[in-house]
Amino acid sequence: MDIATRVWNHKWKIDPIVRSLIDTDFYKLLMCQSVFRNHPTTQVTFSLINRTKSIRLAELIDEGELREQLDHIRSLSLTRGESTWLRGNTFYGKRQMFRPDFMEWFEGLRLPPYHLEKRDGQYELTFEGAWPEVMLWEIPALAVLMELRSRAVLNDMGRFELQVLYARAMTRTWEKVERLRGTQGLRIADFGTRRRHSFLWQDWCVQAMLEGMGTSFAGTSNCLIAKNRDLEAIGTNAHELPMVYAALADSDAELAEAPYKVLADWHDEHEGNLRIILPDTYGTEGFLERAPDWLAGWTGIRIDSGDPATGAETAIRWWQDRGEDPREKLVIFSDGLDAEKILELHARFSDRVKVSFGWGTMLTNDFKGLAGDALAPFSLVCKAVAAEGRPTVKLSDNPEKAMGPADEIARYKRVFDVGPQSPIPVTV
Repeated sequence: MDIATRVWNHKWKIDPIVRSLIDTDFYKLLMCQSVFRNHPTTQVTFSLINRTKSIRLAELIDEGELREQLDHIRSLSLTRGESTWLRGNTFYGKRQMFRPDFMEWFEGLRLPPYHLEKRDGQYELTFEGAWPEVMLWEIPALAVLMELRSRAVLNDMGRFELQVLYARAMTRTWEKVERLRGTQGLRIADFGTRRRHSFLWQDWCVQAMLEGMGTSFAGTSNCLIAKNRDLEAIGTNAHELPMVYAALADSDAELAEAPYKVLADWHDEHEGNLRIILPDTYGTEGFLERAPDWLAGWTGIRIDSGDPATGAETAIRWWQDRGEDPREKLVIFSDGLDAEKILELHARFSDRVKVSFGWGTMLTNDFKGLAGDALAPFSLVCKAVAAEGRPTVKLSDNPEKAMGPADEIARYKRVFDVGPQSPIPVTV
């Protein structure tokens, strides 16, 4: 596929940014089924948060074009082929991962309305309603904003300039693949949907990984690409679950138990490689210190903030203290990775634990320096900010990723006994 020509032809509107309700991360669908089962009527609010304030999205992206793309997403529903794939495919060794009642609901779903405003050079984009419906806006909303920013930058480029740009980007990506391939025991998946340069580019990157990495390439988090390319769909759960469960807590005691209630509900539904702990929402060390014994029997841990080596060492000590063999456990690294960091972490830990990598933005959106800084990746998120009218909070192992009202952050730090933390700059 000639991506440069397709980009050149975007002005003819042949490429909607989001083409399907399953153009989303696999863990969103797994979490959605869990929420549909346990909290189907809980009212939540999601909101766009641009951590990179220097990129003034409302001055780059035309509001009419943004609304057009968001309205298109609201028109989407599952196709028969997509429904058949979700109902009949084997995921993580399990057939019929998605229950009939959930699939009947999902097949009838249209995403709920959105609210869009401009303020101080940024877009305020919010979604309100029942949790199972609203949560499915997160990934497509981010994909639309990221790609519209890319299109705005590319719009004034000529056809040959675009061809050179993409040739350079392809070369950069392939050089990373060459750097990684051949590494003994390496397992790596594409986690790059939410902040991708574009759908077409993510699809190209996945094909490059498939050809270049061979059996070291574990699959993709993107359900549509997994379906179309006959790949494994990869993903477990995310910070959204403990954030909302915590906001629903009526006391400090219930708040302290909320992260474990999330995993108890998950334990009832899933086994094997889907039993992966995400411990950093309110601080990894405290989470593990207070964790019930049954969690030590889970398959592994995903490290998504803070210093990744420190997180892995903490997990290894915790398993050892609980009488578990770390060599039988899985550590998934998934925060801000690029080729060199992947190789560094693999070399340090691959003989001590099972190691896997979820490679995100720097796989699917590394255009830094190819058009000055105009296409450099940046940190854009869409988070649950309220549940039943109560604010949500995320502390993280990196205080730069903390979110929520200051008084609630202070309360959560007290309840979860979070002490001083070392800030790490957030770029993606």
